[in-house]
Order: sequence, then C-alpha cells, then structure tokens
Amino acid sequence: MQSLLRGYQHLSIQKRVVTFSLLLILIAFDQITKWWVLEILMPGPRAIEVTDFFNLVLVMNPGVSFGIFSDGDWWVRWVLVFFACILSVVLFIWMVRTQDVFTAVGLALIVSGAVGNLVDRLRFGAVVDFLDLHYMTWHWPAFNVADSSITVGVGLLILDSFKTKAEIPEDKR
Repeated sequence: MQSLLRGYQHLSIQKRVVTFSLLLILIAFDQITKWWVLEILMPGPRAIEVTDFFNLVLVMNPGVSFGIFSDGDWWVRWVLVFFACILSVVLFIWMVRTQDVFTAVGLALIVSGAVGNLVDRLRFGAVVDFLDLHYMTWHWPAFNVADSSITVGVGLLILDSFKTKAEIPEDKR
C-alpha cells in the first residue's frame, strides 16, 4: 500500500482528503438516489413528468451505455462486472499516484461512477437508471448519478489534456 501511495505524497493532506471524500460521497449519493427511486418513488415502474424536458423513469439496464449488450446472455453480466472491477482498480491507482489535483478529481468522479454502477450489477444484474432528458418525442437514454459522474470526470480529463507545456510544472514533465 505504501508504494501505491508514494506518488500521492506530493499532494497536500487537504487535497487528498477532498479527493477521497469526493469519491466516497459520490458513491453514497449514487446509491442513495437509486434506493430512493426503487423503494420510495417508484415501487412499480412508471414515468413521472417533472418538466417539459425532464422525467423520472425506472429503467433496469443490463447492458452498458445506450443499452449496448442489453440482450446478451447471462455471462455478459459477469464479463461487464469483471471489466468494471479491473477498470476501477486501474483508475484508482492512477488517481492515487497522480500529482495533479485536477486529474485526481476527474479520476475520482470516474471511479465513483464505475463503482456505483458495479454495485448495481452485482445486486440486481443491471444498472438502475432513472433520469430521462427529452425534447418532444426524442429521448436521451436514461441515466443516473454514476453515469453523470463518469461523464463529468471524462470531461475533466479531456480538459486537463489540453494543458500546454508551460502550464505543467517543471518537476512534473
């Protein structure tokens, strides 16, 4: 564990606390919102119109993004679980080792989303999605807090990749 944390020692204790707190808070928030939707809001599947462009719906997605692999055999679930575990561990190690706070926050968002959806896959065999954005009859595929975390985290990593050499401290090049 000490070798894992070696690269993370350059970050201040406050930044480490923020990164790990963000990771844990987002996992908890994701699971709490899914529990709320499943147990309190929609014990029977239905759609709740919130605004002209936003609904709450209950969708159990056994596949991945946009429902890809949702009609797969039983083994698809376990392949997705395996890859989610591997990806979460690799990204967590990167998060711990990075010396850049912006990168660490982006990775914390991605890992929290991956873990939140992994928990669903293990518990239900599918991911609980419930946020539905739409325009007239066109609907974006339903998503959840974990999916949002992953999207924002990837966006942060993409933004971070545009740093110029002048913006990167000499000791981190």
